[in-house]
Amino acid sequence: RPFGHCLVAGVEKAPLKVNKTMSKKKIAKRTRVKPFVRYVNYNHMMPTRYQVPSEMGPQSLATDQQMDTTDGRIEAKKFVKKLLQEKFTNPPADKSGRPSKDVLYLRKKLRF
Repeated sequence: RPFGHCLVAGVEKAPLKVNKTMSKKKIAKRTRVKPFVRYVNYNHMMPTRYQVPSEMGPQSLATDQQMDTTDGRIEAKKFVKKLLQEKFTNPPADKSGRPSKDVLYLRKKLRF
């Protein structure tokens, strides 16, 4: 690419709210995550106060070699989906035992 760019992985469609009265099938459907993996121009990036926790290993989510082929991109998306789905359902605990705020922001729509 002739411009400065970075490889970005994120949530395209976040999970919906669930409650106790819903069936397990409906809960499973509503807690699905749709990820995206793409190159983004630096000019289109906007810094936020949110950070990816180090235990997620952001360097290993997707590689440039995977992005060269369509099969690689699909494989990268599947890996990101599995990782994000796991973090949504079981967020890691912080030092006080509550769910970590580093991952809870993924559940909310970012308002700018």
